[in-house]
Amino acid sequence: MYRPNFLIIMVDQLNGTLFPDGPAKWLHAPHMKALAARSARFANNYTSSPLCAPARASFMAGQLPSRTQVYDNAAEYVSSIPTYAHHLRRAGYYTALSGKMHFVGPDQLHGFEERLTTDIYPADFGWTPDYRKPGERIDWWYHNMGSVTGAGVAEISNQMEYDDEVAFLANQKLYHLARENDDADRRPWALTVSFTHPHDPYVARKKFWDLYNDCEYLMPDVGMLESQDPHSQRILKSCDYASFDITEDNVRRSRQAYFANISYIDEKVGELIDTLTRTRMLDNTFILFCSDHGDMLGERGLWFKMNFFEGSARVPLMVAGPGIAPALHKAPVSNLDVTPTLCDLAGISISEIAPWTDGESLKPVIDGGERTSSVLMEYAAEASYAPLVGIREGKWKYIHCELDPEQLFDLEADPKELTNLAGDPAHAKVLEGFRSKRDAKWDMAGFDAAVRESQARRWVVYEALRNGAYYPWDHQPLQKASERYMRNHMNLDNLEESKRYPRGE
Repeated sequence: MYRPNFLIIMVDQLNGTLFPDGPAKWLHAPHMKALAARSARFANNYTSSPLCAPARASFMAGQLPSRTQVYDNAAEYVSSIPTYAHHLRRAGYYTALSGKMHFVGPDQLHGFEERLTTDIYPADFGWTPDYRKPGERIDWWYHNMGSVTGAGVAEISNQMEYDDEVAFLANQKLYHLARENDDADRRPWALTVSFTHPHDPYVARKKFWDLYNDCEYLMPDVGMLESQDPHSQRILKSCDYASFDITEDNVRRSRQAYFANISYIDEKVGELIDTLTRTRMLDNTFILFCSDHGDMLGERGLWFKMNFFEGSARVPLMVAGPGIAPALHKAPVSNLDVTPTLCDLAGISISEIAPWTDGESLKPVIDGGERTSSVLMEYAAEASYAPLVGIREGKWKYIHCELDPEQLFDLEADPKELTNLAGDPAHAKVLEGFRSKRDAKWDMAGFDAAVRESQARRWVVYEALRNGAYYPWDHQPLQKASERYMRNHMNLDNLEESKRYPRGE
């Protein structure tokens, strides 16, 4: 039986508008461009929720946040939800994670047999928003505009230290897997490598920063709008925008650092693919490249994510590997489709849980078919006072929150989403169609009640567990030192031969 391997490369907060067909021509990203040249590329791929933890939980399960109940960056991901790691492991795969996945709760594996690093973010309930206190800023963890005013060059940072380790341990694991490559009974593998860049803070190493000294894209196309929609106003308040004087230089430096960190990530991607190539595993490995959500990068005056506008919600997706025809696919798709796609490529049926899965396999699209289903999005985290939902279908995007006027955009005619057509009588029929789809999919009052219950319960638990002895849930990677390198219970000749790849002549 044919058993391909899988390398899933996930990055954090990478704006999909910069990937119209692989990386934009002006980006210094040779390794990602080479990957794009042999990939199925999805130009209109969307996150399920524009925030780290809910986006990643949905990505791994193919379920919307309203199903996973991972509404925000401090909501527990329960162990009973099957992820692609579970599906692959059940089918005999070795599954491992190097890097970030922002699992909240005591289960820090969710189907991965091994985690090579700890997570960069906390695993407890401390980052729980509170709908009972609309507008409250929790200063010690909410985003603020200091990431923008502090943009610049650094040779090491908290995030660089993390991603350097993620890449090193991932490459080390690939070498280990290669040494088992000649074993007829070896298990196929699925390695997920998840970086935290180009997520803010906007700080980059000089060698990458200098690549963009003469970049012509250091200012957004659309600056601060005179009139913002209500949710954008809430985002600006949650980011404490009024307390900062954001200059044009701040904006340019932030975007330069962000682009530089795309090149930083590109170098890591190149290292992984180079290791695959030199260990003779590339031809039998599917590579999936994606991001959890995007970054507004100053467009409309907004930064970071937390909304359904293109910079925040649209994300890259590329799939390369055996039998994948390189092509650009423009139909809207979703990160919710990743788990069904991975399983389909591995020949694994997920029919048992299909009724509770919101994504669908993209293999038929890769093979030349069409995807016509609506793309669904949800958001119920910081800067929201009630859940938001979005639908992307054809050229249209529809956004709804019970607190706000509806939004309807024609992305073909208005790619910058500057003209809300929801109040235009000429589009009343289109709007009514989206309202019907919304009502068929969501009970907005029930969604709101579930989020409020979850938040209230977690605040009680978090405050209780911070009193007295504290037992953290954060993952602690363990290595068996007695089984590494050279020890006296090992035969030296056998050891050296087994650790060499390719084997000696």
